[in-house]
Amino acid sequence: MSEAHIFVVEDEESFVDALEVGLAREGFTVSVARDGFEALEKFDEVNPDLVLLDVMLPRVTGIEVCRQLRQKSTSEIDTVVGLEVGADDYVAKPYRIRELVARIRAALRRNAGDITGEVPRPTATSVVVGDIELNEAEHTVTVRGESVAMPLKEFDVLRLLMMNVGQVMTRELLIDRVWGSDYYGDTKTLDVHVKRVRAKIESDPANPSKIVTVRGLGYKFERPAT
Repeated sequence: MSEAHIFVVEDEESFVDALEVGLAREGFTVSVARDGFEALEKFDEVNPDLVLLDVMLPRVTGIEVCRQLRQKSTSEIDTVVGLEVGADDYVAKPYRIRELVARIRAALRRNAGDITGEVPRPTATSVVVGDIELNEAEHTVTVRGESVAMPLKEFDVLRLLMMNVGQVMTRELLIDRVWGSDYYGDTKTLDVHVKRVRAKIESDPANPSKIVTVRGLGYKFERPAT
């Protein structure tokens, strides 16, 4: 991990300075963009292993930067600030550099596929529950006959819930299987991903009938009514 290239997108100079020094000290190569427009322009040139993206950016917002990078990248981007905009993890400001580095290293290991407990990529074809079909080999989801795009982490959450239909999956188990046993954060990451999955598969996301919350435990994918 020492040679990983981190692309910092941040407009506050105090944070930029601290990140450049702190991340370089940990052995990372660091490139910086100070607004969203510059980030989009420099992304292909930088070709980073991980993007550290602030949400409140001038010119182009962090929300729009994240969306555009998701669309253009051929591999998963782990963006570590701004979970609500489609990122896979977040760290709230102000953060401790030690925590941030731990989260960065965990994200890089997930992408490298060397975490024990990572969701496997089996050769089985499809999982079908009611009007939802999830194809593992092709990484596709079909809801009521319509194709629905899902980033990797959303896909993995849905897959685990569908493969254990009718069973309660605790938050801890879902986080361990999707984000890895060394995930360094709280359960908000999972909760927001579930919210995004519901928005894509539920007829009424505000009143979900497929992925239901089991208070104090986690989530369950309900069996279809017969």
